[in-house]
Amino acid sequence: MHIEVKALLVTAVASGQGKTSVTAALARKLVRQGQRVRVFKCGPDFIDPMILERASGAPVQSLDLWVVGREACRQLLAQAASESDVILIEGVMGLYDGAPSSADLAREFGVPVMAVIDAAAMAQTAGALAHGLRDYGPVAMAGVAANRVASVGHAQMVAASLRDIALLATLPRQSAALPERHLGLVVPGEVAAIDALLDTLADQLVFAADAWEALPPVRIELGAMLPAAAPLLAGKTIAIARDAAFLFIYPANLDTLRQLGADLCFFSPLADQPVPAEADAVYLPGGYPELHGEALSNAAQWRTSIRAAHGAGMPILAECGGMMALADVLTDQSGASWPMAGLLAGAVGMQERLAGLGSQALATAQGELRGHTFHYSALTTALTPSGHTVKHPSGAAGEALYRVGSLTASYFHAYFASNAPAVAAMLSRQSA
Repeated sequence: MHIEVKALLVTAVASGQGKTSVTAALARKLVRQGQRVRVFKCGPDFIDPMILERASGAPVQSLDLWVVGREACRQLLAQAASESDVILIEGVMGLYDGAPSSADLAREFGVPVMAVIDAAAMAQTAGALAHGLRDYGPVAMAGVAANRVASVGHAQMVAASLRDIALLATLPRQSAALPERHLGLVVPGEVAAIDALLDTLADQLVFAADAWEALPPVRIELGAMLPAAAPLLAGKTIAIARDAAFLFIYPANLDTLRQLGADLCFFSPLADQPVPAEADAVYLPGGYPELHGEALSNAAQWRTSIRAAHGAGMPILAECGGMMALADVLTDQSGASWPMAGLLAGAVGMQERLAGLGSQALATAQGELRGHTFHYSALTTALTPSGHTVKHPSGAAGEALYRVGSLTASYFHAYFASNAPAVAAMLSRQSA
């Protein structure tokens, strides 16, 4: 059995070409036309999906043939196809970058690609880029979106250079664009009038409606349903930190915890809220604690409560930013140092160079738990790691994993759905 839906993978020759702006503009434009739009992000990412969710009005899940898995990706696409008129997938980096790449995903599910080309400093060369992107793989090329186009005449030169490839869309140079930070785009709540900005992008996106309508639907095979996770956390309440300092959570992670039978409650360390009294375990996801060092250091109630939870043997899973907030001290980008919760002996310092990037896997008693890492800080500690992740696909040693009593901490961001039993073990007292 199968289901058909209009779908497009938005890609580029490299990062920084405007994939997110074009995808967000197209999603918002189609939504305003009454279309039901679902957007996915190719590869592990937290920030871009927040922008795309704001643009489309629907949750944005990750698609990755290795981290998420081929059949799980198929199920996500099939479910979205049953609920929407259009599926947009924003690629990661350049079309052929990574293993697996955005091109691999497009070919696996028969999704045509639209190449975003930053045309600000070129005209006819856009055709060479588009043909190279199409033919190198090859991939099915639906067309091109020319970004930062200066005029109608400029767009016409780009279109003529494409020859047998359609110019599907153009977007002019922006006076106000989606700003960036060291981990990518800033979060939507930090952008003034984000909805007005998205509406402006949608208004300025010139879209070839005839070429869009001529695109054939994509056939998504339904396949066999993956087995549901066993309720290994039934009756347990997982307290999850969620605020501007702790906001990097895969939607699939929350879904997995619920499938495991857990009840979820949320609290804000930034607001000096303590670990909820009903909690059986704590999950501290990644985020931007380095931007909130002073507030976290002054959150006495939060710090006291997490220390008490740890002292009582409550399982605590801390990922990246969550781990940073549990060190003795955090030094931010300005050089200011702030005392943190002190459950993990050591100091975290921000640095200009990227300290970790890419897909990785953690070996557990329940099998391989997959995920990724992306951070600009480093932990200096005398603690001996209990193990390391393994980088994909090289097999080299990746991020250190630390266990201190009931605390499990690492820079590794786990994709919970890749091994629900392993996550249940980490959040259960017997794993401490």
